[in-house]
Amino acid sequence: MAITRPHSFFIATPIFYVNDVPHIGHAYTEVAADVLSRWMRQSGIDTWFLTGTDEHGQKIMRTAMANGVSPKEWADRLVEQAWKPLLATLNLANDDFIRTTEERHESAVTKFLTLLHDKGFIYQGEYEGFYCVGCEEYKAPGDLHEGQGDYEGQKVCEIHGRPVEVLKEENYFFKMSDFQERLLELYRDQPDFIQPPSVRNEIVAFVTRGLDDLSISRSNIDWGIEVPFDNRHVTYVWFEALLNYITATGWGSDEANFQRRWPAIQLVGKDIARFHAVIWPAMLMAAGLKPPAKVFAHGWLLVGGEKMSKSKLTGIAPSAITDVFGSDAFRYYFLRAITFGSDGSFSWEDLSARYEAELANGFGNLASRVIAMIHRYRDGVVPNPSPGTSEAEDALAATVQSAVSAADEAMHALAPHEALHQIWRIVDHANGYITEQEPWVLAKDDANAERLDAVLYSVADALRALAIVLSPFMPEATQKLWHALGAEVSLGALVNQRVFEAGARGVLPVGSHLGELEPLFPRVEQEK
Repeated sequence: MAITRPHSFFIATPIFYVNDVPHIGHAYTEVAADVLSRWMRQSGIDTWFLTGTDEHGQKIMRTAMANGVSPKEWADRLVEQAWKPLLATLNLANDDFIRTTEERHESAVTKFLTLLHDKGFIYQGEYEGFYCVGCEEYKAPGDLHEGQGDYEGQKVCEIHGRPVEVLKEENYFFKMSDFQERLLELYRDQPDFIQPPSVRNEIVAFVTRGLDDLSISRSNIDWGIEVPFDNRHVTYVWFEALLNYITATGWGSDEANFQRRWPAIQLVGKDIARFHAVIWPAMLMAAGLKPPAKVFAHGWLLVGGEKMSKSKLTGIAPSAITDVFGSDAFRYYFLRAITFGSDGSFSWEDLSARYEAELANGFGNLASRVIAMIHRYRDGVVPNPSPGTSEAEDALAATVQSAVSAADEAMHALAPHEALHQIWRIVDHANGYITEQEPWVLAKDDANAERLDAVLYSVADALRALAIVLSPFMPEATQKLWHALGAEVSLGALVNQRVFEAGARGVLPVGSHLGELEPLFPRVEQEK
């Protein structure tokens, strides 16, 4: 299947709420966006990867007060001590990091609110309803459960499992109900606008039932962006936070950059898909702007059968994994073990087993064996295979070519788990090829010199392909391999290699001098 590569690729994670430190659920989203953006960048596509933090709202204000600091001091502390360090922990190559307390965001939000007000999409009214501080959202009765135990007799949020508050206040409203039919038309015209299909079906059903207007201001708190036409109100945190995707790319200040970047692929957790697939495109339509290119809602990470949660003590710090297994293994594991778009369970046992079997014994051992044999049998120089090949070499080359093509197709379909499945066909085939060809036996007889050259070259060239297509997933290990293959000198920087061309045969230059290769995935001693 021929792939139509876009001219540009803009992917954005949700901006993360700074009421607490990040856990591996947040990291999962970040890594997925990073891997997809690296792949597109290595495809020669003009790529932009945005992430950041959401810092206003009632939950932040209460958390800050409980810790005896101002909301801004709390946000600054969490961003500098926890959220920005996460970028290095996961080896992310994001292009921008937006904070909603930045002037560039606040000024653009003011312009956007003024625009919608002037166009008649914002009006004043009174609202009473059930409000979940954890979600920073008014809840419909269908989104609530009857409390049990300590919360018996109270209405609780189905996501957080905590009681909601009954709020009544004078607010400003966005005429979201005006956009019901336009949203349904968007969903019909672009069937893949919301993915996966299970989330799309849920969103379509929700909008079909009818949309209420959205309360977009608060008068009972002062931690937020002031409504420009009424200084007694601050903007509802979700309404202004969604705008980060355009405020970070220049809307209202740098039209050229905004036109270059927008629209974005919105990568979100499924619990916030409704905000991004309903409220956000309606806001953009009201402003006369394009809706997002796509909203992809991945599943939840489950620990002990429950969604990752700090409040339930199931949150695991990303560094707890990376300090033991490294960032490459973290990045690989979560995109290989979980079907992207579905819920997935995390366990230390599964992570450890995959690290040993697939990374250390699979890919890592393949790389170390090939590099070591070329050093031992050919003085560290890539041999020149004689013309003509056997069926074994042809079969390995065919696997490399087909796997790279299928992986490229999967990445453009936002299916990194499938891409890794395809790439691992190369790892498995190359390991099997070495076992069958027995180069250590061929090396014992000079009469087999040409055959040995063909075998060593074939697996070395397969390693070249693997280094390229795995570099978006595991940038540290693949850079070490690229250097050991001598490819940095003979072919140029790894990040400049086109991933979709990696399946070509016979690309590693004959005569390249190999370097040494330290173990890519060292054995891990874990505490009992």
